[in-house]
Amino acid sequence: MPDSAPAASPPKPDRPHEGKSWWRVDPAPDGRGAPPQQRPPLMPRQRRGTFAAILLGLLAVNFVLALVTSGPAQRTRVPYEPFFIDQVRVGNVQEISSKDQTIDGTLKRPATYVPPNGKSAKVDKFTTQVPAFVDTTDLTKLLDQRNVVVNAAPPDSGRSAFWTLILGFGPTILLVALFIYLGRRMSAGGALGGFGRSQARRVERDGTMVRVTFDDVAGIDEAENELVEIVDFLKNPQRYQRLGARIPRGVLLYGPPGTGKTLLARAVAGEAEAAFFSISASEFVEAIVGVGASRVRDLFKQAKEAAPSIVFIDELDAIGRSRSAGGFSGGHDEREQTLNQILTEMDGFEPGTNVIVLGATNRPEILDPALLRPGRFDRRIAVQPPDKHGRAEILRIHTRSVPLAESVDLEAIAASTPGMTGADLALLVNEAALFAARRGHDRVEPSDFTDAIEKIILGTERALVMSKADRERTAYHESGHALVGMLTRGADPVRKISIIPRGQALGVTLSTPEADRYGYEREELLGKIKVALGGRMAERLVYGETTTGAESDIQQLTQIARGMVGRWGMSDAVGPIAVADGRSDGMLLPGQSPTSEATQRLVDEEVRRIVDEAEHDTLMLLERERPRLEALARALLVKETLDQIEAYDIAGVPMPEAAAQEPARA
Repeated sequence: MPDSAPAASPPKPDRPHEGKSWWRVDPAPDGRGAPPQQRPPLMPRQRRGTFAAILLGLLAVNFVLALVTSGPAQRTRVPYEPFFIDQVRVGNVQEISSKDQTIDGTLKRPATYVPPNGKSAKVDKFTTQVPAFVDTTDLTKLLDQRNVVVNAAPPDSGRSAFWTLILGFGPTILLVALFIYLGRRMSAGGALGGFGRSQARRVERDGTMVRVTFDDVAGIDEAENELVEIVDFLKNPQRYQRLGARIPRGVLLYGPPGTGKTLLARAVAGEAEAAFFSISASEFVEAIVGVGASRVRDLFKQAKEAAPSIVFIDELDAIGRSRSAGGFSGGHDEREQTLNQILTEMDGFEPGTNVIVLGATNRPEILDPALLRPGRFDRRIAVQPPDKHGRAEILRIHTRSVPLAESVDLEAIAASTPGMTGADLALLVNEAALFAARRGHDRVEPSDFTDAIEKIILGTERALVMSKADRERTAYHESGHALVGMLTRGADPVRKISIIPRGQALGVTLSTPEADRYGYEREELLGKIKVALGGRMAERLVYGETTTGAESDIQQLTQIARGMVGRWGMSDAVGPIAVADGRSDGMLLPGQSPTSEATQRLVDEEVRRIVDEAEHDTLMLLERERPRLEALARALLVKETLDQIEAYDIAGVPMPEAAAQEPARA
């Protein structure tokens, strides 16, 4: 048989389950079936000897230092006469101890001793030698007369052996204990230690925080109804599981800021009586790579242990931005790792795990598609600003602890605040209460709410002293806005005119719709552009030139005109083609626009045409109604502020029908 012949293989067992240690199934390519990896030791084996040597060296150094410093305190050697005898005679010696001919003692007060051929020093502990020819009988009498304590042993023999050991080995023991503590922390939290722990704030079911329920939520009934099923599942999971149904793993709340997304999440936790983990998405991300993913793992681990529970991630777009939008710096970016870990955790919930993830964002359009697919954020709920009825309900909730006068009409206040969110209305109630307290009212009155609305919408009044010319120009400017709004079809009714400086403006004209608006016709948008041009055209008509006071008006009308052309298809030349960014109402950046330069130029020309035609119509209107403009301006110079009824009466324009049927509002 040649040398290269293979050796005989060991006999295989008859049954596959009866084998030796060699019988093993190879692990899968992805690692499944492989034995668990052993956790590496806290310290490599080759470094243990070095660490032990350093530890022994530190112990030796500590012990030597303790022995050196454990002896009695250093004493100054002084002569028997005249220093020692003089200090005894003046009564400055507190105690002494004698051994043979040596005397060690302590003075009551430090004394100055000048040795021969040396510099003076302060002495409080001393030692001296008694000459052999001195009769100690006289010394004993002198010590007794001066009440000096005489000991038979040295007054300071140094530290005891116990304290010598403690001070010698204590620092090294504390240092080793610190190393052990840090090693255990790193072993428990991974290589990042405490950095990898979740920063989420947990609200227990029986916590001391004020419990929020659906009774505290109003104005967003549609979103609330969507979450009732979530609450019912957390309370009665068997009702759904017996039919094979599963609760959505994630619910995304999106909408403008202040609409109540966070309040809804807290209400769900309060109604379901579940553990509530709240965290902002930005708290996951740190400068150290891997911290965010570690915090995500820790958060979901805690949530599973406390199930049924709710994990609320606020401002989800901070880490959930689409990975294809160029927002990440590469495959190893910290935010991308954090997002990947969230995707893995949400997709890895075991069946029956009563953990629901609530996410809130103001920008759902930039979220990664992987977050929004079924199995992760299954349900998406829009939380929009409330309507008139919803605002009234929100005001009733926020005024439950506020004493109101009987004349306060919350329905009228809700009608005069279109577009306000729940946060805005909470601010309104608080500002009204502050006005009432400042004025010494026992209850919050309608005037307090009126002034609060003006402060929030128009700005705080400024004590600015304007010249006569500036006041007159401002009066004509605001009168132009108001008159165009009164006489232009489709424009919002005028509520108040004022030339009192507020915020950054020298004067304001408040116009609000009669009811909530969710869509506008072309004529109504043109009316808004003409109203914005009214102040500028009034200045040109009266003074022949314009000022910088129309800056905000120009920005507003330009935004509306670009939206008409580039977003809403209200230009016959461009047609129903979207060539503007819907989030900013402006043109897309170069290189991002899917349209040609010719189309972009056509959009600019159409915007210019719309604004020029509106400017011409507004100037013609003011020229035709010049007497009414003059009447409004003169009234403003006298009264400074005109409410709705006064303004329409002075201008000689009939009140809008809906406004005439209800009280004037600010």
